[in-house]
Amino acid sequence: MREQEPQPAPPDLKHFLSRIKRDFGGILAPQREITIARAPARLDIMGGIADYSGSIVVESTLQEATLVAVQKRTDQRILIKSQGAEKEGLKNLVEFYLADLYQDNGLKPLETLRALFNRDPKSAWAAYILGFFPLLIEEGICEAFSVGANIAVESTVPLGAGVASSAALEVAGLLALQHAFDLEIQAERLPLLCQKVENHLVGAPCGVMDQMTCALGEKGKLLSIRCQPAEIIGTTSWPRGYQFVGINSGVKHSVGGSRYTDTRTAAFMGRKIILGAAEDANTGDELPFGGYLCNINPDLWQTKLKKKVPARMRGQEFLKIYTSHDDPVTRIDPEKTYTIRRCTEHPILENARVEEFLRLIQLQSDSPNEEQLIRAGELMYESHASYSKNCSLGAPETDLLVNLIQEQGATSGLYGAKITGGGSGGTVAVLMADGQEGLLRNIVSLYADSTGLQPDLFFHSSPGALHLGVTQTQFE
Repeated sequence: MREQEPQPAPPDLKHFLSRIKRDFGGILAPQREITIARAPARLDIMGGIADYSGSIVVESTLQEATLVAVQKRTDQRILIKSQGAEKEGLKNLVEFYLADLYQDNGLKPLETLRALFNRDPKSAWAAYILGFFPLLIEEGICEAFSVGANIAVESTVPLGAGVASSAALEVAGLLALQHAFDLEIQAERLPLLCQKVENHLVGAPCGVMDQMTCALGEKGKLLSIRCQPAEIIGTTSWPRGYQFVGINSGVKHSVGGSRYTDTRTAAFMGRKIILGAAEDANTGDELPFGGYLCNINPDLWQTKLKKKVPARMRGQEFLKIYTSHDDPVTRIDPEKTYTIRRCTEHPILENARVEEFLRLIQLQSDSPNEEQLIRAGELMYESHASYSKNCSLGAPETDLLVNLIQEQGATSGLYGAKITGGGSGGTVAVLMADGQEGLLRNIVSLYADSTGLQPDLFFHSSPGALHLGVTQTQFE
């Protein structure tokens, strides 16, 4: 990974700069430097939840973004204000003291701090930024913070829409903190630190694709990532004459929700069973398949490994046999029954779908081929079906959107659609020909009439946070 060349300021950043004194003059002090970073939302094209199993994922950035402004204070307070948080029923101003990070002359355990940050659900959103203060100390990037910070947040990324609102906040927050406090953080490490905040200080068991895309995505391009743990494969331009669009179903989802967590837990249970069986037949020191489910060949899975993995297993039975599933961010509920085989199968087959999809799209940049685009769309539909069949992460509303798009078909310029990210609602990604925006809006109107929900359309892209860089300003 590499830090990208700076780009011209997007309109939302210019607008933010023009109103920063009016909207945030109450916490940002005059005549003192302010560092601003912007991170876009992301649209998951292919791969989704297979990221935590090591899959290749194909992502794109959206025009919607989160902006974070950081200004160093002269005392130990941290003030975080989020413009519009009250509209979501949240506190828009959160206060914290650096002294609360410590006990007995040392940093409190991250688990203790997570509980502290999350004690009030209405202010728990601030953990996405507050978490960096202890994490950067824990990771040895900063010995200690001598002063606190004033932090202002503004976002056009809808919450719970499955387009990485949390990752956009984390990436913009860490990038602004890094430059405001003059910290050394390599570009390839920044997304991983953001993932750690979400896993260990917020408590959501996400993979890393969201943070990678928000940080390193490029405008109008697909970013392909091998999540082992975070390798950039490359970028691919959208096919000429075609685009990727998002439809927010209006049904909120959460990667901290029980269905997502259960699916991840079951996949790691299946991984434990497969790796254990492979290690018994292997005397080498390295983990079989590099330790990732997605490195398993689908044919090998179907012919030999699938039968080794039970369809369902109660948590307490699994723990009695295997002790642990080796996932640091989820725990097995002894009283719960997990659908292990299907949740294990999804990332193995999804990775193969993503590899084929990426090959097809890479062939389209100059001379789009109708048959190849149709096949790419079919792979999106297959991915969507697996979310519901194997992972139980579908939703009636997103199924309806996908079905309405599939009924129109490629002859109408709509090639494929799938649920995105963590599923269970959220956003549907669509591959469509340019000029079919009106048809898509008609589908959205049919959907709104049927469900009573008011979906959003995400039509445009914008640069990732590291591609854009930071802006420094101050006001009188």
